[in-house]
Amino acid sequence: MNLSVLLLLGGLGLPEILLIVLVVLLLFGGKKIPELMKGIGKGVRSFKDGVNGVEDKKEDDNKPSDGSTPAQS
Repeated sequence: MNLSVLLLLGGLGLPEILLIVLVVLLLFGGKKIPELMKGIGKGVRSFKDGVNGVEDKKEDDNKPSDGSTPAQS
């Protein structure tokens, strides 16, 4: 692995995670965090649907529309 990735993951322990959670709680408040997570979840779901839609569209482009096999050239 890359050294910078190892340093980043190695330096993030329980005290640092708790500090980050505390700061997020102070910034957004207890009522806004569920709304924020819901919005993030919708965004991720929309992104996945978009990626799957692109993959499905590529597969549909390779299939003939009349059910016959594609012509070989």
